[in-house]
Amino acid sequence: MTSAVIDARGLRKEFTVTTKAGRLRRIRRRIAAVDGVDLVVERGETVGYLGPNGAGKSTTLKMLTGVLMPSGGQVRVCGLVPVSQRRRLVSHIGVVFGQRSQLWYDLPLRDSFELARHIWRVPPGEHAARLARLRRDLELDPFLDTPVRQLSLGQRMRGELTIALLHGPAVLFLDEPTIGLDVVSKQAVRAFLTELRDAGDTTVVLTTHDLADIERLCPRLVVIDHGRVVHDGTLDELHAAYRSKRRIVVDLDVPWPGMDLPGASVDSVEADGYRVTLSLEGATAGEVVARLAQAVPLRDLSVQEPEIEDVVARLYAGANPVETAAPGDR
Repeated sequence: MTSAVIDARGLRKEFTVTTKAGRLRRIRRRIAAVDGVDLVVERGETVGYLGPNGAGKSTTLKMLTGVLMPSGGQVRVCGLVPVSQRRRLVSHIGVVFGQRSQLWYDLPLRDSFELARHIWRVPPGEHAARLARLRRDLELDPFLDTPVRQLSLGQRMRGELTIALLHGPAVLFLDEPTIGLDVVSKQAVRAFLTELRDAGDTTVVLTTHDLADIERLCPRLVVIDHGRVVHDGTLDELHAAYRSKRRIVVDLDVPWPGMDLPGASVDSVEADGYRVTLSLEGATAGEVVARLAQAVPLRDLSVQEPEIEDVVARLYAGANPVETAAPGDR
């Protein structure tokens, strides 16, 4: 084990499942929800932890936070063993799990924060300074005296982030923090998490199905499938491994003549031949545009970066990065 904030080696969690085998017989078998995960996260990192439903994301988080006992492997968070030292660990971590609230339903938001101060035994001055910063950054003042039950989902999520950070945790675990939020609320939460990431004081582990969150917030991406890590690196490295392609959409003044372009392929021809979509396969966008401009008159064009949804969907589907690789890349 190292001095990293999160250090999991060979982490495993098995569950017993009972299935029918005839009218009276039942068969019990062990299923590995998490199957040998290695995850090392240094202080101040923001890590996106991705995977399809049932991949083992939430199970991993529950083991890291001491909710579940691992079936095998070793894990330390903030130098502590999560289950056996859970009471000490909770003062070092903050948790926001989707729509599971830590706020008091019938109390004003302000009172929830004050109760949290007593629970965590935070000194009054430290609590006041931290709350003032969070009130400003998350714009809490307009609804600070509103009972939690009357808050919108976006307002409540900002309250959840606040109460998770009031005791100054070293690690913040976020499970679907923007689920169900409208566009404005998502932008507010993302802006705050970006500031938190850039400050570098808090380690953040984010699980979500909203890939826009990952793209905007997480320099490092860990993808888990069937309980095992299938990618650990940057988003650019993921695109490179799967040879994600940039595309050029071109509007022409004349119909598409059907020409060959070295280093590019035609994906589609639309609008009676006046719009063509090309995928780059070895050539740069500038090279392809220059060849096009010499051959046909151009009206307009745009270069589209590869979508994170495309490559992650291929990864979830079990595609092999070598087998799916095409000549050339981004």
